[in-house]
Amino acid sequence: MPKMKTHKGAKKRFTVTASGKVRRLRAFKSHILTKKSTKRKRNLRGPNHVRKEDAGRVARMLPYA
Repeated sequence: MPKMKTHKGAKKRFTVTASGKVRRLRAFKSHILTKKSTKRKRNLRGPNHVRKEDAGRVARMLPYA
């Protein structure tokens, strides 16, 4: 069987942790930050995990992760 292809968009956005959970970054943190409150920007910091309902879909896009 041929090798499966990795979805390049997913590869750039998600990483798989050692425990098998899928980590993602939060949206709305790249530009137009002046009108967003400090509290809102602080809560957008740091990684978050993909919900378990969506984790399987992401894992299919990253067959070798």
